[in-house]
Amino acid sequence: MNKKAVILGVIVIGIIAGVAASLSSSPSESVNLDMGRTHGTISTAMGSAILGDPSAPITIVEFGDYQCHQCYNWFHNTKPAITRDYIETGKANLVFVDMAFLGKDSPKAAQASYCAEDQGMYWDYHDLLYISQESKIDGGWANSERLKAFAFSLGLDMELFESCLDSGKYSKRVQYNTQQARDNGVRGTPGFFIVGPDGQQQLGGAQPFSVFKQILDTMA
Repeated sequence: MNKKAVILGVIVIGIIAGVAASLSSSPSESVNLDMGRTHGTISTAMGSAILGDPSAPITIVEFGDYQCHQCYNWFHNTKPAITRDYIETGKANLVFVDMAFLGKDSPKAAQASYCAEDQGMYWDYHDLLYISQESKIDGGWANSERLKAFAFSLGLDMELFESCLDSGKYSKRVQYNTQQARDNGVRGTPGFFIVGPDGQQQLGGAQPFSVFKQILDTMA
């Protein structure tokens, strides 16, 4: 194996381990992460839980920002058909990785999704953010108070959620994910990698279902 590749691998593993250690510095705030989880060239170890069957042959990696209007469009116009035809049928799964860069409320919204994950409600909270998105970036709809209100509406334990959010428990996790986006050449949101048994393909923007279908069917 190429010596440079080995050294680079050791460095990457060290960075991931360091971030994970900082996330789990308190015994009461440990993080359950699969530190070896990668899809294609992308480390998804600190992204979302896998939506769908983890053993599905194809993984869709979505890089997104909760204040991104095109992410909102993709969530409402394309994702439902992908979920119906590919995720629910076991042909593909999906992982969301934060690229929280559009405004000051973006990192906090991403952190809030992982505070919800602590209580088994990641995808419920994720979906609620995209359902509740308003048109103005940093217009207040995703500030800390609103993020807490969303948690309350889902019936989360508010003492645990507020402690998590106010402490910045997942700030480094979100920073790591955002850097993954940049390292993999994602220039805007939403950005996608479709990873199959024989390779991966990158897509940019809120592409329609027909574009995803063509690629997914080719990889199946």
